[in-house]
Amino acid sequence: MLKNINPVILCGGYGTRLWPLSRKSFPKQFLKLNSESQYSLLQQTQNRIKNIKNFSNPILICNEEHRFIVAEQMREIDVNPNSIILEPIGKNTAPSIVLAALQSLNSNKDSILIVFSSDHLMHCDENFNMGLNNALELANSGRIVTFGIKPTSPNTGFGYIQSKKPLNFKFSKGSEINQFIEKPNLIRAKEFLLDERYSWNSGMFVFKASTIISEVKKFHPEIISCCEKALSFCKEDLDFKRIEEKVFSDCPSISIDVAVMEKTKIGSVVPLNIKWTDIGSWKSLWEYEKKNEQGNFIEGKVFLNNVNNSYFNSSRNRLLVGMGVKDLIVVDTDDVTLISDKNNSQEVKNLVEEIKSIGMEEAEIHKTGFRPWGKYLSIASDEFWQVKLIEVKPGHSLSLQKHKYRSEHWVVVKGIAQVRIEDNIFTLKENESTFIPLGLKHQLSNPGEKNLSIIEVQCGTYLGEDDIVRYEDKYGRG
Repeated sequence: MLKNINPVILCGGYGTRLWPLSRKSFPKQFLKLNSESQYSLLQQTQNRIKNIKNFSNPILICNEEHRFIVAEQMREIDVNPNSIILEPIGKNTAPSIVLAALQSLNSNKDSILIVFSSDHLMHCDENFNMGLNNALELANSGRIVTFGIKPTSPNTGFGYIQSKKPLNFKFSKGSEINQFIEKPNLIRAKEFLLDERYSWNSGMFVFKASTIISEVKKFHPEIISCCEKALSFCKEDLDFKRIEEKVFSDCPSISIDVAVMEKTKIGSVVPLNIKWTDIGSWKSLWEYEKKNEQGNFIEGKVFLNNVNNSYFNSSRNRLLVGMGVKDLIVVDTDDVTLISDKNNSQEVKNLVEEIKSIGMEEAEIHKTGFRPWGKYLSIASDEFWQVKLIEVKPGHSLSLQKHKYRSEHWVVVKGIAQVRIEDNIFTLKENESTFIPLGLKHQLSNPGEKNLSIIEVQCGTYLGEDDIVRYEDKYGRG
């Protein structure tokens, strides 16, 4: 029985192809996109391996701005990570994996790493477990292993792996890798579907920490030196490891496929015959989900008449209606409604860049903001006022702060609030309120055992989230 097996979950990326649900402020890996699960994609990733013996707690790699989301979602499923490594700058998968391998070597003698992307959907049945066991044995013998998914269609949105021999999907036996192919055109994808040497590139890997370090050092030694130096200067912050930004900024931005897998002589592919998608577009999510007799997938408050082969998602509590259409993607959020031909949904990423270039904040920012203490929803706003619904988790507090440009009115609608204004501390119950004048230090806390909900009305000449001067903060924010 193999021991010292360390999962690594890559949580970076912004998932803009699933805009407007997925945005920079709260990307797809933290969303509950699978109708068959109550968990986010990140939580589903960890849950796939929770019952497998000899697996240690995971190492998670994420962007600094998402650190509290990652920590909270792990806490919700009772997982205490080995480490949460914060990348100050996104540098693609090779540096992230090297950071995890170095961290693992610091914690263990030489563990086997299983690298997962946090934004995939898959059915993990006996085929997955069989393939995983085969991959672990290959990795233990010194191979660098990736998983190849059995193609079910000539998909032009996925990369492909060509093995040296026809793949044995029945028993998930590993084979040497011949080459990697980027997203092919339709003609080539149809050819690949008929050739048993080809599989979809899953982006999941298994290898010893020492093996991947050795191979990266062989082809890109500068990645190793940058990551070693960045880790040596990293700072412990609560549950997080903050990577030194100045050193890490010099690290090349490169994928592990390009850095190692396309060059190594010790690469193997283990084939998996499972239901899987990397959710690279709304169309791929529609393909994965279970659909009704008309070929439609429906999420939320939706009513359809004479609609076929479409994806309708209403994430807000209002009725979304479709009639006499087909092959559409329709996603309705608090502040954006997307309507797209299903076959053009790959272009959403480019659309978001256009929206961002003309200064529309909806390209990156949700109406709902997530914080370590809870969340808020911007209900309505104008130039000089804004109304928010704020929810604070039990035992949590916002920072002791003041504002330069706005005053605030708080009305408790659910729960009990402890309020501090300067040195005055008092309690508010449901249907009670208070006023915080501009420039006074104040703090909102939830001393109760249930969520606290308040309506906040802001009035002032500037209402941006950066109008905060913090004096005390239990979460270490400046």
